[in-house]
Amino acid sequence: MTVADDGSASERDPERNETRTERLDRNWASLLQELRVVQTGGQILTGLMLTIPFQEGFEELTTREQRIFVLSLVFAVLSTITLISPVALHRLLFRRHAIDRLVDRAHRLTLIGITFLGLALTGVVSVIFDIAFGGWAALAAAIIAVAVFVVMWVALPLRERRHLDGPDGRT
Repeated sequence: MTVADDGSASERDPERNETRTERLDRNWASLLQELRVVQTGGQILTGLMLTIPFQEGFEELTTREQRIFVLSLVFAVLSTITLISPVALHRLLFRRHAIDRLVDRAHRLTLIGITFLGLALTGVVSVIFDIAFGGWAALAAAIIAVAVFVVMWVALPLRERRHLDGPDGRT
């Protein structure tokens, strides 16, 4: 145990030689880098989707295709909102000494936002395959998209996490 600059006792992580607050600051910075990547993709998708209903030919989509598209648009907008929320949270918690809450809530919001993004992308893929090849292809494409998202965004990271977790389960 060491004494921090403010006089309080703080545990130092022997592997990284950092305090809990330093670890939280590092986690926050890492999360922001991840958000920069996913926000850009989500915002581009949302922006493009917002223009589609106003394009010539949208009314030619079947009712089912339009409904799936609109539901996908809702998921894209929810993804954008959720992935931007950590920034708003940071602004409102700024200088409140709440980095632990900020990192925890931003982590959860990011996972929710990524889920919404996966749902939006699945719906878009489904509509495109429905237009190009018909209903069965759309269903197959949606199932494959969900399977790929689950494997790449959930199963693989969790598998790696189990292999890499430290003794306290946190890195």
